[in-house]
Amino acid sequence: MRQAPQKGQEWQAQSYARHAGFVAALALPVVDLLAPQQGEEILDLGCGDAALTCEIANRGGSVIGVDESPSMVRAALAAGIRTVRADACALPFGPRFDAVFSNAVLHWIDTPDRAIRAVREVLKPDGRFVAEFGGHGCVATILTAMRAVARAWGYDEASVCPWYFPTVDEYRQRLENGGFTVNYIELIPRPTPLATGIEGWLETFRAPFFAQFPEKDRNAVRRQVISLIKPSLCDDGGNWTADYVRVRFAAQKNGK
Repeated sequence: MRQAPQKGQEWQAQSYARHAGFVAALALPVVDLLAPQQGEEILDLGCGDAALTCEIANRGGSVIGVDESPSMVRAALAAGIRTVRADACALPFGPRFDAVFSNAVLHWIDTPDRAIRAVREVLKPDGRFVAEFGGHGCVATILTAMRAVARAWGYDEASVCPWYFPTVDEYRQRLENGGFTVNYIELIPRPTPLATGIEGWLETFRAPFFAQFPEKDRNAVRRQVISLIKPSLCDDGGNWTADYVRVRFAAQKNGK
């Protein structure tokens, strides 16, 4: 079994906006759950190009964005949002925020307890943690196809999925163990139309998987993956819909 090295996920704001604009567009219910109040100081953890950060600001929040991608930080700054480049598990703030908001970020963190602890450390007493991210079963059809192709080519199937997709019970327990009271948590199936098709999705979210194959084989590998996915996720009109599942929650910091 081959275990070729993979480069890490790299975000480019322009490409992300083109192929993954749905990430922010479908997350307004999470902003509603946050319910930002006038003058509250709010941290947007993994703000990306600041589409939702701007929405929070428009609703009255005083928002600071954090992202690890230089391209995303530049895009957020260009949108007029105070933004800091930082690791989500090592936030450069004291306990100053009334709330921490996060969308489509926590499933990228393979040390979830560290992220929860980092959030708690920057919240004021009774501060809120409101977020949505990939949950158990998210993009299962896509991942199953990629695992089958990796196996067929003799590659390690562990290279397929870089994400942490927990169940509701598991993540509730992590939040409680991390010093939060969970006021609401739900697993939400959310079929997601892909405006630029499955090619755009694979290019945006799983480029490192394909990069591990010899360049001469990459197109064939991609075609095989798409052929396995197509019967389930593409309709007769050629419209693609990804099988997203999200965890959405609102929690409150316990103690000081």
